[in-house]
Amino acid sequence: MDTEDCTPDPAFAAVPPLPARMVNEYVYCPRLAYLMWVQQEWSDSAETVDGRHVHRNVDRPGGVLPETPLADGERIHARSVTLTSAALGVIAKLDLIEAEGTCATPVDYKRGRRPHSARGPHAPERVQLALQGLLLRERGFDCREGVLYYAASRERVTVPLDDALLEQARDAVAGLRALAAAGTLPPPLEDSPKCPRCALVGICLPDETRQLRDGALPPRPLAVAADTALPLVVQAPFARIGRDGETLTVAIEREAARSVRLIDVSQVVLLGNASLSTPALHELMARGIPVSWHSHGGWFLGHTVGTGHRNVELRTAQYRASFDPRHCLALARALVAAKIANGRTLLRRNWKDGSAPPPLLEALKRDIEAARNAVAIDSLLGIEGAAAARYFGAFGQLLRAGTADANGFAFDFRTRNRRPPADPVNALLSFAYALLTRALTVTLSAVGFDAYRGFYHQPRYGRPALALDVMEPFRPLIADSVVLQVVNNGEIRPRDFVRAGGGVALQPEARKALIAAFERRLSHEVTHPLFGYRIAYRRLLEVQARLLGRHLLGELPDYPNFTTR
Repeated sequence: MDTEDCTPDPAFAAVPPLPARMVNEYVYCPRLAYLMWVQQEWSDSAETVDGRHVHRNVDRPGGVLPETPLADGERIHARSVTLTSAALGVIAKLDLIEAEGTCATPVDYKRGRRPHSARGPHAPERVQLALQGLLLRERGFDCREGVLYYAASRERVTVPLDDALLEQARDAVAGLRALAAAGTLPPPLEDSPKCPRCALVGICLPDETRQLRDGALPPRPLAVAADTALPLVVQAPFARIGRDGETLTVAIEREAARSVRLIDVSQVVLLGNASLSTPALHELMARGIPVSWHSHGGWFLGHTVGTGHRNVELRTAQYRASFDPRHCLALARALVAAKIANGRTLLRRNWKDGSAPPPLLEALKRDIEAARNAVAIDSLLGIEGAAAARYFGAFGQLLRAGTADANGFAFDFRTRNRRPPADPVNALLSFAYALLTRALTVTLSAVGFDAYRGFYHQPRYGRPALALDVMEPFRPLIADSVVLQVVNNGEIRPRDFVRAGGGVALQPEARKALIAAFERRLSHEVTHPLFGYRIAYRRLLEVQARLLGRHLLGELPDYPNFTTR
């Protein structure tokens, strides 16, 4: 039997051992391994779900691997055995170990079919198997070969663990460890067929990154699984959400109202005094489903998540940039310019009588240029305020005002006001902005940002400054557009409002209608002006958050704001 140097490498002493699975990913794609191991990113795909299904039996521990080789003629089959090597700095869970006497063979389960190629199994699988063989050798076993079992074709393929493969495995471990220590995300693969089928393609954004950085060919459409889960919004007074197995139950005044499968819920939104049971909250946190809390009037108060995203690199880059005045100003200028541009487009597209006045459009165009050239945050605030006054001064021209109801309410919008809103349109705008703030706070937190540390909006207790920053270009496109829709389509009428707290508030049914319209808007698909493919606003918010991360981490020179034509 070959002898191995089992002296622990002192360089590994303070570093957690590398999972053999991550070394597999490194050989497949260094960028993928960095995202998964260093930045702790993950996203399920049909392949990963199927892979867990294939492993459902072998992941159940069965049998025990002894500390020393077996006696002659003795045999064992040990399932789901975890081995660690201080010398290699590697840890692995072996699906199956077939041992007889001093000989042991690792068997690794794969979900697909055996590849029919001259080179046999793919390099990542062979390297992972080689690491398992090295771990068994450290336990004193003679391990000359391993086996890959392909579940789809039910075939066993023997892989000789020769010196060349073992050296390749050691080099891969060293390469991944050096990559992690360098702290730099590797560049994306170039037009690789691996990318469209990768579970992390929507996180990695390989084609989008290359186009924005290098001017490469337009990206392929994002081939991510459709997410049919939607927010569960509960606003009934004293409603209580509980858990019953795989469902969430909603009870109103202790009477069952409805139940929703957990797999159909993307987040839980509670308004007013609706409450949530501890078992339900625990399950939501375990599944990574956020809970957001709103006041009776719809103000966004905060959200609850599990342990949160573990991408420390991203938050470090965010904090570093947030303390750099020049970087903050550059981001803020682009955000405000994009917001004014999208507002100008909304006015031009939705003007009721003829077309929008050219002097108004020209003034907003000058505001865009002024925002792009602002020399300080304070002056940018003034430019934004002037543009907002122009925009909201004309916003009433996009509405079908109609006649006032018995309470004197009508959709005759004149100027923007809030806290409390003084008329129905302002009440709708405030509620829509609260919904958009919630959506972006949840999205940014899920991507790994600290939603409370921004660049344009200054940090203040309880204010999600980064969410307010990123939402600026989306205010006209999502929130304002939803308000126009519910008013002009008659989904909400003047009678749906009441006077409360010195202002005007929506009645419960009107809130429900606005929430429904908001969720429909998030599901609406648009053509991305930079990438050319169709994408829903709900998905677009995540893409923009990830592109911001790519910029802050130094992979993109600028943050590409979303502006419609």
